[in-house]
This record gives sequence, C-alpha cells and structure tokens, in this order.
Amino acid sequence: MSRPAQPTTAASPPGAPVLALEGVGKDYAAPVLDGVSLTLGAGEVLALTGENGAGKSTLSKIVCGLVRPTRGAMRLAGQPFAPGSRREAEARGVRMVMQELGLVGTLSVAENLLLDRLPHRAGWIRRPELHDLAARQLAKIGMQHLDPATPVARLGIGQQQMVEIARNLHDDTRVLLLDEPTAMLTPRETLHLFEQIERLKALGVAIVYVSHRLEELQRIADRVAVLRDGRLVDVRPMAGVREAELVQRMVGREVHEHEGRPRRTAGPAALSARGLGRAQAVRDVDLDLHAGEVMGLAGLVGSGRTELVRLLFGADRADRGEIVLHDAGGTARTVRRGWRSPMQAIRAGIGLVTEDRKSQGLLLPQSIRVNTTLSDLGAVSRTGWLQRAKERGIAQRLSDLLRIRSNSVEQPVATLSGGNQQKVVFARWLHRECKVLLLDEPTRGVDVGARADLYAELDRMTDAGKALLMVSSDLRELMAMCDRIGVMSGGRLVAVFERGTWTEQSLLAAAFSDAAGAGQPAAHAALRSSSAHAVAP
Repeated sequence: MSRPAQPTTAASPPGAPVLALEGVGKDYAAPVLDGVSLTLGAGEVLALTGENGAGKSTLSKIVCGLVRPTRGAMRLAGQPFAPGSRREAEARGVRMVMQELGLVGTLSVAENLLLDRLPHRAGWIRRPELHDLAARQLAKIGMQHLDPATPVARLGIGQQQMVEIARNLHDDTRVLLLDEPTAMLTPRETLHLFEQIERLKALGVAIVYVSHRLEELQRIADRVAVLRDGRLVDVRPMAGVREAELVQRMVGREVHEHEGRPRRTAGPAALSARGLGRAQAVRDVDLDLHAGEVMGLAGLVGSGRTELVRLLFGADRADRGEIVLHDAGGTARTVRRGWRSPMQAIRAGIGLVTEDRKSQGLLLPQSIRVNTTLSDLGAVSRTGWLQRAKERGIAQRLSDLLRIRSNSVEQPVATLSGGNQQKVVFARWLHRECKVLLLDEPTRGVDVGARADLYAELDRMTDAGKALLMVSSDLRELMAMCDRIGVMSGGRLVAVFERGTWTEQSLLAAAFSDAAGAGQPAAHAALRSSSAHAVAP
C-alpha cells in the first residue's frame, strides 16, 4: 500500500502551545496509529476527522490516559505528559467526553455529575448541596429544566449525552476532547454545546473536536487535522476548506451520498400496521411498507418513532391493533396485537438495525464471523454442527462487500470502530434473507465514507424488492434516501409525504403538530435539519 502524502502543517496555532504530540504511535496486531505529531494551542478548537478506523478514537484515548502509546511522546504545557490512567490525565486538566456513554444508570443525574466529589458530612451525602451543585453544572449546558434527582436510566440517549458533556465541563480543564458529542443531540442542545465551547475558548481551554459532521467542524473549528489509515495526512486552517475537499482527504476517493435521487417505483405492500398501539407511546398507527422502497420516519425525540419500530419487530408487545404481512403471491398473514417476540418477527422475514448497536445489536466479545452469521445459524450448520469453513467464507464475503476494516473475520467486534461495527450489524441481515428491514438511526456515529457504503447497500436491497423503514433524526438523510417520509408526533403518525412534496419546513411543522398535546417540551425535542436554527423556538 502506498504511503499517504505527508501532512500540510499550518502556521503556528493561535495561542500558546498547551499540548504537543511527537511521533505518537500505537500497535495492536498491526499499527493503528503511526507517527502522529500535532501541536494544540490555548483557546484553539482543533477538528479531528477521518474515516471510521482511521485512528481518531485511539489518539484521543492516548491523550486522556485510557490507552498507552507504543511509541512517541507528549508534552502538556511544556512538561512531559504520559498519563497512566484517565484519573491521572484529569488531575492534570485533560478531560474527554467519549462517544460511548460512561454514566451509571441506577444513579441520579446529580450523583453522576459529581460522582468523584460528592458533598458529604460524617459519611452521609448532603442532598440539598448535591442538587444545587448539579443544577449549576446543568445550567452550563442549557439543561436547567432537568431535575437533578432523576435517575439517568429514565433519560433518553440525547439527554444522557448532555449529562456526559456537563460532567466534564470543569473550570480547571486545560484540554477537552469531545468524541462525536452531537451524534444524538437536537439542534438546540448542539447550540448550547457550541456556546460552552466558545466560553471555554475564551478561558484558554484547548479543545479537540472529533466529528463526522463536517458542517459542524466548519462552524466551530480553527484548524482541521485529517487521519487516514492511522497516519496524519493533512493539517490546515479550517477557514476556506470546502467539504468535498475534506471528504477527499478523509476517504481517498470521491463519495456520492445520493442527493436528488429520483423516486423509486414501489411494488405491492410488504407489511402493514392497522391501529397499532401501546399505551400512549404509540397511538393507533396505520402504516404500509412497500416492496422496493425506503420509507422514512421523522419526528421529535420521544415522538414514538423507536417505540413503533420495536412494535413492528416484536421487541415490545402491542396492546391493540394488528400487523399484516403480505407475500409475493398476494396472500396476507394477520397477527393480532403484533408479534409475540423478535424471534417470531425474524422467522416472518423482518430484521432490525437497532439504534444502540453496543447494548442491543452486537455480541461485543465475539468475532465478526460469529456476529455476522448469528441471524441464521441453520445456513452454516449441518446436523446441528457448525461448518466453520462455510461460516468463515460467508463472513469474509460480506465483510468484503461492505468494506469492513479489520485484520480478519476472527477479530472481536469490540475492537472495531463504530462505523465498522455498524457494518457488521448490516452484514447480519444480508446473511439472513429478510423481506422487511427496520433501521433505527442506522448511520449514527458513522463517517461519510462508511455512510455512502451503507447507502449503496440499501439501494441494492430495494432493487432486490426489500421494504425498508428508516428512522433518522437527520432530515437531510431522510430527504436524500427516502421515497416517502412519515412524521410521528405524540405517538401518532400525523403525516406522510411523497418524494417531491416535502420541505424541511413542512416536515418540522408536522413534527411539532401534536408535541404540546403529548407533553413534549419543544425546547428539548427537535429534528436535525440543515441549519441548527431551522427549528421552532
């Protein structure tokens, strides 16, 4: 493999050097990071970007003490810096908000925020003081409405992400690393985060911002550093950098994300829901999914999108309504109150790419091979015995098709990047024949190159006559990929738009149409459109 071009280094950073990396590298079975040298200035935001598996998270974990480098050195404010743990790095003022949440679900928001410095007297926690301190911390990130006594497990993913960010906003911070901090945030929450970044910059805090959302990087970053295959290939001022140019440096090839696609010709109905509901979470939804089309599902956080998908997959049991499965011959199978279990739905030809791949979609310690073939072990077995060679061949073929970056199909999925883990989940449903595939936030935390690969696979599936239902908080993704977009609000399917008839404004207006009646606070629940200011106040 040819060595990438040497990085183009910008002029000196805007502030005095705070963090310097000199030839930092990390090897596992093979090098994953090789000779990275960077300088970070006080009050600077450095955007760190690259494909999944390029080494961004590894580099971030080295800086914050979670991973020991194989070679190279670091200096913090001119002094040698080699943290042996996260606690040691934090003691020196280096903090990291990780993409994977580290909250304790059984503890309250306040306890999570101040876990290492709980106010107490004679061994007893002083609750009023704890909640007062937590409220001040939450106010920094625009979450003063959240009750500090709320158990974290009751919060949505977006709210948990905000708590994780608030936990790391300390006044003694010198370097703050943010790894995909807005992946599950609403535009309003993102705006609060950006305000805090500006405040920290003014205080001289150096910030490393890891993200695949290139439009965000262009808004807040002073410089951008691009990693590819573990090597630093570019460092330059962010001003004037075009998105297409940045993508080319990240991926090493042109990437097309299907903007302006024509509407597909849909086939007959593959799956229908009639009056499907579960308490107030999903209220009497009528829905038709057609063969050969992608239907999108938009809505506010808590509008019932994920809850509807779980009913269609049997992960939750409906208390009213029915699901109708249509076959190619025109006959229909009706299941009152939905499937009894996901296994029943899978046998009927329905698959699910869950929004939380780590806790609900993958067996992390197991290999790519095991995770890929798990959906249909009968296809790789004979008389009850696994045929390892056949299983390995299938996993390798699907890995090549989806361009999963790994050492081999025997590599544990826990060691893969987020985007490659997501591809393994997709591979599972390519291995098992399914007529209907449900996709809940399928590209969360996935880079632009991997996202294009997944979109291409969705195209192949619809060309083969599959029916796809895609839930996404990114309106641009839905508008680019879908033939129809349904909008959920307050547990109801309030509108369905055909391609060519929707606008961002019409989708947002429908999403807010029943939010007040469902008790959904508009300030905390919104879709991500092309502008963070495109949501209702």
